[in-house]
Amino acid sequence: MNPSQPMPWLGRSLRLAETLSRAAVWAGGALTLGAVFLIAYDILVRKFFNITVGGADEISSYVFAISTTWALAFVVLQRANVRVDVIYERLPVRVSAFLDWLSLVTLGVFMVFLTWHAYSVAETSFVRNAAANTPLATPLWMPQGLWVLGMVWMCVVLALMLTRASVAMVTGDLETVKALCGVVSAKEEAEEGALEGERIIQGERS
Repeated sequence: MNPSQPMPWLGRSLRLAETLSRAAVWAGGALTLGAVFLIAYDILVRKFFNITVGGADEISSYVFAISTTWALAFVVLQRANVRVDVIYERLPVRVSAFLDWLSLVTLGVFMVFLTWHAYSVAETSFVRNAAANTPLATPLWMPQGLWVLGMVWMCVVLALMLTRASVAMVTGDLETVKALCGVVSAKEEAEEGALEGERIIQGERS
């Protein structure tokens, strides 16, 4: 995503947000991969040596929740969130651009409420020093805090996107609105697929 825009600081902020969001996705993927190896190891030692490392299922559940929220910002930056576009594609450009902006607003409102309640859960766990009812007795505020962190970052990214999209709507820059929050068209998907194919071929040749 690299929409043209009249405010350089906002463009730089969005590019930085995309870089950090990509890093968060990689971190979440690494956590997930680590959880997979832990579960596989636990299964093998339990099968062949009749012992268990314990807590693999608990840790994997924390990892799943954390990695999911850490991926949210990158998903919305890449416009990879699922949207029904049967009618959308037949609407005038100005109407569809407004709906794109409105969808970003509603997503932002939803995420603010979700993040607030998630923070309340983590805060309660911290204040009450709550621990998981498991052999690990994990202090719940730790995984919950990392879980909430992903939602907070999602809200920050949405705020940046909404600011840029709002400016574009006011100035009539509908192309930027669609580039920021529009539905990915079949043509764009085909072009992306072709580029990915070229990268794979170049990688095989090298």
